Amino acid sequence: MKFLISVIDDLSGSGTPDEMKFINAFNDGLRAKGYFIFAGGLTDPKGAIVIDNRNGANISNDAPLFAAKENFSGFWIIDVPNKEIARTLAFEGSQACNRKVELREFF
Repeated sequence: MKFLISVIDDLSGSGTPDEMKFINAFNDGLRAKGYFIFAGGLTDPKGAIVIDNRNGANISNDAPLFAAKENFSGFWIIDVPNKEIARTLAFEGSQACNRKVELREFF
């Protein structure tokens, strides 16, 4: 079962050096268990571009999709045997990055 763990931030910036130590250790643990697929951080949403080319509309908007105090600042994609393991890892990821996270299953 594949899951997305999205990191929720309040535009306060990237992880501190101390937080990065815990994040890297969490990543290493995911790799050791064979659960790690991919992880990444995202830039500030101020630099986002929303593109709509449905029916050749060729529209772009140099702004994030949603104007909100909180946003997704990073993510993990994991592959685990069941939802309970994913939930446990989401709790561990939240602690590692010192932020809220959202857990969602892929179709």
